[in-house]
Amino acid sequence: MNKPLRRIAIFCGLLVLTLLIRDNWLQYVQADELKEDEHNRRVAIERYASPRGDIIVDGRAITGHATTDGDFKYKRTYKNGAMWAPVTGYVSQAYGATQLEAIDDGILTGNDDRLFFRNTLDMITGKKREGGNVVTTLNGAAQKAAYDGLKKQGAKGAVVALEPSTGKILSMASYPSYDPTTIAGGSTADGEAWNRLQKKNNPDDPMLNRALREVYPPGSTFKVLTAAAALEHGEYDSADEKTDSPLPWTMPGTTTELPNEGDLPCEDATLREALRVSCNTVFGKIGADLGNDKMLETAKKFGFTEEQFVPVRSSASVFSDDMNASQTALSAIGQYNTAATPLQMAMVTSAIANNGTLMKPYMVDELQDPGLDTIEKTDPEEMSKPLSADNAQILQSMMETVVKEGTGTNARIDGVTVGGKTGTAQHGVDNSENPYAWFISYAKGDDGSSPVAVAVVIEDENAVRDDISGGGLAAPIAKNVMEAVIESKK
Repeated sequence: MNKPLRRIAIFCGLLVLTLLIRDNWLQYVQADELKEDEHNRRVAIERYASPRGDIIVDGRAITGHATTDGDFKYKRTYKNGAMWAPVTGYVSQAYGATQLEAIDDGILTGNDDRLFFRNTLDMITGKKREGGNVVTTLNGAAQKAAYDGLKKQGAKGAVVALEPSTGKILSMASYPSYDPTTIAGGSTADGEAWNRLQKKNNPDDPMLNRALREVYPPGSTFKVLTAAAALEHGEYDSADEKTDSPLPWTMPGTTTELPNEGDLPCEDATLREALRVSCNTVFGKIGADLGNDKMLETAKKFGFTEEQFVPVRSSASVFSDDMNASQTALSAIGQYNTAATPLQMAMVTSAIANNGTLMKPYMVDELQDPGLDTIEKTDPEEMSKPLSADNAQILQSMMETVVKEGTGTNARIDGVTVGGKTGTAQHGVDNSENPYAWFISYAKGDDGSSPVAVAVVIEDENAVRDDISGGGLAAPIAKNVMEAVIESKK
């Protein structure tokens, strides 16, 4: 071979080698990146070429599918979409996916690696690929009671209900809400619906999951945590021991007296009486006496300062670590910087109802393959022990007094022991805006076990200020949710 031909042959060989390297680089190194590239329309077409698996509540699907024109054959549909949106999130041909629809997308589309062998078998047999199912812990009756209660109020708000012994989320409602079906496609109508839902166009922000993502001043509901801190740190030993609580009480380092809401019997009141009538002076002084460090320690044991994943992310609830005595006093009654998600306050209540053990909250019971075989099962997991069983039972007796003869009588259920605490949390510059109405509660069976703990918060911007109270607005919703859970377990 002469020299020019040899050079041409070498050059061609190098070209072939370069093509082979590039081909292997694309197939093995960049494959996953290209597969997930948002501009790869083939991936999107394949994603919507078959129906998604379903999200399941009480053994029934709360999701479905519909056929469409164009490249994307199927789109997601939802049953009672607005009620379930805080649980499911949405999946949209145009706007992606959120919450369970996003977290468990691989199972629902059938692309999860855990479905590899089934997908391989289906490919061999010529069967079309199918998605698996996400089975939730939710209780349909409790969710309906929660959502209907919020809707009846016609105000912004949220409800979370937990099963204290396991951490299962039984209800997670947020209002106002939206129907994910309206944005599931890629049409002009879907785009218009999307624009209407955006906060800049809709101040009510219906796509905000208030149960997990909004943090509110918890007001007097936080006093149960302050009581827990007092018991755990030995400040007091029983519910009926008199506290060292002068009236009036001036906050340390200030000339400001901490007011109570009315002429209440708070001077040297017992913990039980102070919780029953909701004494700011008693619990504010307890917070100041314990100090920031001890209050923060207890708050952290209940889950404050950390995000929770259920598996959807929940915002971290706030209790500051650098407060002076007067600021700690205000925080101990659920004001100042203190802020909590409804999930967080349900966790506090759940731990008390579960004799001091806080179980990690979760809302996915199991993942199923298309043949309904279990791929993954969630086992209940202990998260912490914020208080001893003895102290939890003391606190239970105090919360039960609140419902029997205190501010929480609207949560009474015939034949059922109910413990609770009301809260009316101030907010706005100089407390100029309407307060938030809170209620936390649990129901207890004859055997002492608790099937449900609930937290409810209501933001009613249009209500008459003097008519806003946790006992008046939030307690009836909590009662209905507890009754729904109790009835479903019969």
